[in-house]
Amino acid sequence: MKAAREQTLRMVPSKIRKVEAFCYRVPLAEPVVTSFGRMQNRPAVFVRVTDDDGFNGWGEAWCNFPSVGAEHRARIITDVLGPTILGKTIYNPTDLFSCLTQDTEVVMLQSGERGPFAQAIAGLDIAIWDLFARRERQPLWRMLGGAGPVVDVYASGINPDRVQTTVERAQVLGHRAFKLKIGFDPNHDRDNLAALRRLVNEDFLAADVNQAWSTEQALRCLPALQEFELAWLEEPLRADVPWSEWGRLREAASVPLAAGENIFSSAGFAGAISANVLSVIQPDVAKWGGITMCARVAREVLSAGRRFCPHYLGGGIGLLASAHLLAGVGGDGILEVDINPNPLRDTCCGPMCQIRSGQVSLLDEPGLGVDPDLQGLANYRTL
Repeated sequence: MKAAREQTLRMVPSKIRKVEAFCYRVPLAEPVVTSFGRMQNRPAVFVRVTDDDGFNGWGEAWCNFPSVGAEHRARIITDVLGPTILGKTIYNPTDLFSCLTQDTEVVMLQSGERGPFAQAIAGLDIAIWDLFARRERQPLWRMLGGAGPVVDVYASGINPDRVQTTVERAQVLGHRAFKLKIGFDPNHDRDNLAALRRLVNEDFLAADVNQAWSTEQALRCLPALQEFELAWLEEPLRADVPWSEWGRLREAASVPLAAGENIFSSAGFAGAISANVLSVIQPDVAKWGGITMCARVAREVLSAGRRFCPHYLGGGIGLLASAHLLAGVGGDGILEVDINPNPLRDTCCGPMCQIRSGQVSLLDEPGLGVDPDLQGLANYRTL
């Protein structure tokens, strides 16, 4: 895909009448495993914004960690952020992010909860973009300037156990690209990568360390990874490690480095781009920035000649938003799709379940094109 140009949006204003958050949890038979923790259930916080003309918009706030975080994000949305925007007239979907971020700067500092507030604001931002796109009767990808609805996808969430079974299931579902979780025992990691490379032949293969290594550990592990021809190595270091340390890895290995899901500011992404150590930059639309800031970051990434690949691991609304973002800004990016069973994803993501040869075609319906089946999800609701 070619990079899409940012459009100047002139739209009919929308006066916010109602803000709602819906919190869900689905128990898991098998935990989702990362190098830093396990998810014993799958949570989701969906956001609905309604305006005075009766238009709705849907969003999602990231809430995977800590394990008690989902209900907390939902309360921030309904009890803290929602009341501040009720009755406000929004003239452009980009306005809400700036308004909410500025209005909550002090309470973020006072509470020390920058992340939860950023995630709650991201969910609201996605919802207001969906609402405006529905008002304009355009799919979100087109309103963002996209030339077409097709996006490339890859299967993620591949745990270190039963790798072959998981990937074979993903292949049946239409996946042709894969990302394996590593950062556990080095020998086990290497065996898994070898088995996976044999299974997928020359298809796309990446690895995600989930911030597990120190710089010295990463330098020791890198030589053993070279043979697997990885598309990228994701978060080998902690997100707060100086870019100079990432530079040591880049100099030591040919494998492209990827990160971005744990960057929480425009300045942070500007620093990541200017440091020139990441080949792949991965903002998470439900974790920071929503559509407003992630679209801006994506265009800066593409202008700098890097690859924009949205990070995502959550419910169906955020997955759809990530796909529309990628289709809207263009480039040669590829979207993360969790392969683990999750009704909070599958009942809400519409065309994202229809993978054909590693690609998905988004709908031409207004906005995100899908409304969650609230009645069907009622048994999972916690708040």
